[in-house]
Amino acid sequence: MNQPEPNGTSGDDTAIASAQPDSDSPVAPPPQDVASGEPPKRRQPGMLFIWVTLFIDILGIGIVIPVLPALVQELSGLDESGASWYYGLIVASYATMQFFFAPILGGLSDRFGRRPILLVALFGLGVDFMIQGFANSLWLLFLARLISGVFGASFTVGNAYIADISNDDTRARNFGLVGAAFGLGFTFGPPLGGVLGEAIDIRVPFFVTAGLALVNWLYGYFILPESLPPEKRRAFSLRNARPLGAVGTLRRYPLVAALAAVFLLKAFAQRGLENVFVLFSEFRFDWNAMTVGLFLGWVGILAIIVQGGLVRPIVKRFGERHVLLMATVISAVSFFGYAFATAAWMLPVIAAVGALGGLAGPAIQSLITKRVDETEHGEVQGALTSLQGLTSIAAPIVFTSGLFGYFTRDEAEFQFAGAPFLLGGILIFAAFFLAIVVFRKHPEDA
Repeated sequence: MNQPEPNGTSGDDTAIASAQPDSDSPVAPPPQDVASGEPPKRRQPGMLFIWVTLFIDILGIGIVIPVLPALVQELSGLDESGASWYYGLIVASYATMQFFFAPILGGLSDRFGRRPILLVALFGLGVDFMIQGFANSLWLLFLARLISGVFGASFTVGNAYIADISNDDTRARNFGLVGAAFGLGFTFGPPLGGVLGEAIDIRVPFFVTAGLALVNWLYGYFILPESLPPEKRRAFSLRNARPLGAVGTLRRYPLVAALAAVFLLKAFAQRGLENVFVLFSEFRFDWNAMTVGLFLGWVGILAIIVQGGLVRPIVKRFGERHVLLMATVISAVSFFGYAFATAAWMLPVIAAVGALGGLAGPAIQSLITKRVDETEHGEVQGALTSLQGLTSIAAPIVFTSGLFGYFTRDEAEFQFAGAPFLLGGILIFAAFFLAIVVFRKHPEDA
């Protein structure tokens, strides 16, 4: 299973710290002597700080993945096939809010800095997950997911933070470390959520996630430094903060706009996989929340191995262009594997192959961010998150409520639970051919 990607990103190098006193170093400079009258130097922003923030956030999200479909089934009183329609709409509601608010949060972070926007979002998520845990009706869960989508758009700010502290030598590695954070978060998050949901109650993981989000807020408040100095901030524009207005920013960078189309196709397929996999594994192989959680933990381990150790040397050896093409083909093959899997043991094997597809994320992000002016990192990341939001709105409806719901119902002419993955593989192959066209059109930039 390809791992979920924030803004389309995924993994890289495990080397977080650097002894060099550059922007990538997480080591805070020693404070000035108080007797000298000089104020102490501020802690320098580095990858370690934002990595911990993102890891805790991802860990919390991973915990609720195995139990959210079960909560929808409990509140709706329907089976997997019947509940898939409501589940798809609830997931789409989250994505809808991300679509509208990602560019707003990105633009606000360009104006006020990354740290305050992250802090507001983390605190909001903590409160919102408590509401989800107490939800006693579908409409309340729906409302809570709407709010969660607003604050969940903070991944835009996290990516902008990483762009702030990166240079040409560290960019692919740093975005790869986000994938490593995802891998580690999914190594522990879903298994923990599955165990808690099965052993205690399916609502317990939501309260654990709320606690993690608030701990993350405390970490950010006391530890996380600002990455965007005042002299590099820009005025907030509501026009550019509109979703389609933010996407229009990409047109100023032809290669970036073209790569965004590749990103859009791949993200659409990936969102479909993420939204339907829990229901698919329950329907096709009778997996429970614990089994799904353990499987996602395996996916997390693979992400750590591949994204935490292979991105930097592979990108350095072959370049972003070739890595993107190779990883896209691997992703498509893994989707077809899921579609036609006939035994449960095949899924972990397919996941091991599909993990290599995660190399595409940091390759795309590296190609994009090094061509964007540093004053527009937040806005551009907001545009990319908005594109992902579009796919996340459509994917639950197309893949889950539509294809999965139709091909698993009793009235269907034939049952084919793998139909969503078949469509995903086709979309990713389309992204592969589009990437070839893009690189031929922009050879000097590739």
